[in-house]
Amino acid sequence: MIIAITNFQLPKPVTRDEARSIFLTTAPTYQGVAGLVRKSYVVADDGNSVGGIYLWNSRAEAEAVFTESWRAYVRGKYNSEPSVTYFDSPVTVDNVTHEILSDA
Repeated sequence: MIIAITNFQLPKPVTRDEARSIFLTTAPTYQGVAGLVRKSYVVADDGNSVGGIYLWNSRAEAEAVFTESWRAYVRGKYNSEPSVTYFDSPVTVDNVTHEILSDA
């Protein structure tokens, strides 16, 4: 599995409630995305940056989403250049489903 972390600076800080409202407008677009196991939206304590933490089945599936088109969308919506960092995640503990997930 792959974890991708996206991050971008905002032109002006947002509150947690403002961020939540913004995130809810894009959340439905991630439902049913091939290879996406889970996405968590994040906002920094100071409200100056936001992003997402994604758990993917594979890097190829993640890269199929984080395209130049996605970057252009982020630039248009948030007026900021996004960064994407990938990490290999060979084991995930899920305390909601009581599972230990492995890509082996």
